[in-house]
Amino acid sequence: MSKGGPMLRLDRLLANMGYGSRREVQQMARAGLVVLDGEIIEDAEQRIAVTPDLSGRMRIKGKPLDPPPGLTLMLHKPLGVTCSHKEAGPLVYSLLPDRWRRRDPALSTVGRLDKETSGLLLLTDDGGLLHRIISPRAHVQKRYHVTLDRPLRGDEGAVFASGTLLLEGEDKPLLPVQMEVLSSTSAYVILTEGRYHQVRRMFAAVGNHVTALHRDRVGDLALPDDLAPGQYRILGDADLALVLPPR
Repeated sequence: MSKGGPMLRLDRLLANMGYGSRREVQQMARAGLVVLDGEIIEDAEQRIAVTPDLSGRMRIKGKPLDPPPGLTLMLHKPLGVTCSHKEAGPLVYSLLPDRWRRRDPALSTVGRLDKETSGLLLLTDDGGLLHRIISPRAHVQKRYHVTLDRPLRGDEGAVFASGTLLLEGEDKPLLPVQMEVLSSTSAYVILTEGRYHQVRRMFAAVGNHVTALHRDRVGDLALPDDLAPGQYRILGDADLALVLPPR
């Protein structure tokens, strides 16, 4: 049996991962539905080493165990879905397996994309990782594909890169933003901040209106072309190193 991870009772581990109450987990174990390293575990009080390889070694009702705590994933957020646990309407969490919404610690979005913005959204149950990514000191770059209502006038890139642009209602200028023009009405912008509706407000400040906004990159982690809206992918250490290099 692999060692090195925290030791948890089986019933607590599976209950925290959303598989049911402790009593329900105990019933699953007695029914022979929990298998570790090819052996049935009938005693739900048995302590299990929670190691990164556990999901490859344990099966629940014949299926691989969900990833243990430390789960991070990328989601291709569709339009019309909200990054919230409580707001009305479709939520990003409804795109995940039901039991993942019962996990403890809970999955949370790493920052937010507004309802009318699509693209790469990270979710994690690792609070330390979440705060490292969103920390202003991390300067994690996020790239957005912007579609505009009117043609660019030509000086937007210089204005955004100046570090002097002041958004309406704020008294602190934006940090410099990179911009790459793709056409007269579309561009990439790369930011290291995450102010409220920042991209939309930036273009409003230079007299334009954003009609579509899509995030395709966080750090050096790109949204794969084959990940359709609403789909997600579990990330490994190599993926996370693209978002935030190891300290």
